[in-house]
Amino acid sequence: MQNNDDSVIEPLAAASSTLTAPSARADEIFLEGPRSRFDDFITLLRVMRDFLRGFRTLHFVGPCVTVFGSSRTKRDDPHYELARKMGAAIARLGFTVMTGGGPGIMEAANRGAKEVGGRSVGCDIELASEQAANAYLDRCVRMHYFFVRKALLS
Repeated sequence: MQNNDDSVIEPLAAASSTLTAPSARADEIFLEGPRSRFDDFITLLRVMRDFLRGFRTLHFVGPCVTVFGSSRTKRDDPHYELARKMGAAIARLGFTVMTGGGPGIMEAANRGAKEVGGRSVGCDIELASEQAANAYLDRCVRMHYFFVRKALLS
C-alpha cells in the first residue's frame, strides 16, 4: 500500500500488530520504510505510553543523580567498586541514585546507595539480549524506546 496523502488506512487488525509486536519485530517494521498514518499514530501512542509510565513511576522520587555506565563491567573490576562507593556517597548526600537499571556499573551504583540506606531507581530498556533489572532497585520503570529512556535519565 502506498503511503501518500491519499492513502487509505489499513484495517485495524493488520495495523494493530505494530502495537503488540516484540521489540525486534517492531524495529523491523519501522525499517521497512514509509508506513501508513495509522501505523505512525500507533508508534506515537507507544512513545507517549513510555513517557507517561516513566513520569508516573519517577514523579515522587525526589532529587536524583543519574549514574551512566557499562552493563558489562564485572563485580571484580575496580570500576565496579568505585561506582559502588560513588553510589553510596551520592545517597549519603540525600540524593536518589538513578541508573539504567542493568548490571555492571549501574548495579554497582544502585547497590552502593542501598547499602547505606539510600534510594535507588532504574530506567530499564526492553531488549532481547539484555538481562533483567538489577536487584538493588526501589523502583524500576521499563521502557520500549531507547530515546525515551535517555530523556528520563537526563
